[in-house]
Amino acid sequence: MLLAIDSGNTNIVFAILDGEKIIGEWRSSTNSMRTSDEYAVWLTQLMNAAKLQPADVDAAIIASVVPEALFNLKKLCRDYFDCQPMVVGEEGVDPGLAIQMDRPEEVGADRLVNAVAAHRLFKGALIVIDFGTATTFDIVNADGAYCGGAIAPGINLSLEALHLTAAKLPRIAIRNPGDVIGKTTVSAMQSGVYWGYVALIEGMIARMAKEFGKPMTVVATGGLAELFAGATDQISHHVPDLTLRGLALINQQNQG
Repeated sequence: MLLAIDSGNTNIVFAILDGEKIIGEWRSSTNSMRTSDEYAVWLTQLMNAAKLQPADVDAAIIASVVPEALFNLKKLCRDYFDCQPMVVGEEGVDPGLAIQMDRPEEVGADRLVNAVAAHRLFKGALIVIDFGTATTFDIVNADGAYCGGAIAPGINLSLEALHLTAAKLPRIAIRNPGDVIGKTTVSAMQSGVYWGYVALIEGMIARMAKEFGKPMTVVATGGLAELFAGATDQISHHVPDLTLRGLALINQQNQG
């Protein structure tokens, strides 16, 4: 079985996969100071509850956008799962797609992994939107090449900035307020953030498709994707486990 680790800026997702089937999946907040031993205590207990053991794992792969966390994640795989992990973006690991960027080495591992999985699942040109700490828009052509994209502040960052820099505005939860015109400060904030973000999504999709010059299928993933996938008909597919699927595919194509 495969241990797949998706290390993001806010959360780290650990999953055990049998082929492309997810057997277990667990989430932890990102803390670059956490040691491999701390990860192991937490993860092995959760695996045990799912009737899984470290000995069941014979391979590991990591996609990380937090360089400081990588050392201990690698050590976790070596010390507790007895395997040397593949790390997306490191020399010798082939992501299985062409990267049509001026500086290919700068593309985040998570964006490449999402592109691999989206191309496997859907035909034609794609826009992949990942709703995480940042909201990323990535272009994949019909041949599966990564063609670039855009990075916007995530909605949680926008909410926090609004609260911290405007003295009278409270911290609010993200939700669909229904009406666009708010009748209270809170509902006005919810409308501005939520519907403003929907407008951002629709505007970026329209501009990207126009610039690309071909019809495009839009795929959404990430922790907050569900909140927005139903708010606009511009999003064609919601795939919550897109990154894990991509990690499994990259692991398969790099074996042997």
